Amino acid sequence: MTTFVLVPGGWKGSWAYEAVVPFLEGHEVHALTLTGLAPDDDETAVATANLDTHADDVLRLLERADLTDVTLVGHSYAGMVITAAADRAAGRISRMVHLDAFVPRDSESWWSLVNDYFRNLTIEGSTTSGYAVRPPGNGDPRRRPHPLASFMQEIRLTGKVDEIRRRDFVYCEGWADQTPFAGLHTRLRADPAWQVHEVPTGHNVMNEAPQFVADLLLS
Repeated sequence: MTTFVLVPGGWKGSWAYEAVVPFLEGHEVHALTLTGLAPDDDETAVATANLDTHADDVLRLLERADLTDVTLVGHSYAGMVITAAADRAAGRISRMVHLDAFVPRDSESWWSLVNDYFRNLTIEGSTTSGYAVRPPGNGDPRRRPHPLASFMQEIRLTGKVDEIRRRDFVYCEGWADQTPFAGLHTRLRADPAWQVHEVPTGHNVMNEAPQFVADLLLS
């Protein structure tokens, strides 16, 4: 049995993995909703949540449930979160899977890594409150305003995350006009520490190709 911790990307909660979880039956699966993204989180939770807050969400789960030998999975923004958490997780993580997700280096932030498309979405989406970014477009109505500070905070890494023995990156090829991951895809393909996979879907690979995601996690 494998233990999976699934972390959703921006604006989303644990429900982002609902199409994948049934394919992982028989394994231990924990899907998280990060601080500030739950329907009942108050304005203070949203306004004060940053990248450290979200990494701590993952660490609290690992410690509370005493999880070890974990496959830690992150989509999109959650690549920042799982990288920060794994760097501090004291050997509890055996594998990381970045699903069309950021793979930051020390001192980088979501804001520094995204392209102008996402920076403009952030600027336009934060005009209402100043501390949260409205969900873009007309996607799933369960999406919540995302804490702005978590997009802006720089990650601090000790290098421990680089000791994790297996690291997978999935590149979604179906949104080439908007993706911020093209350069990352090129970088990781040249890095022997990473296993890189391509899939012809849009960014929301968990909904568009849940069997592919599950098969990769179980491989």
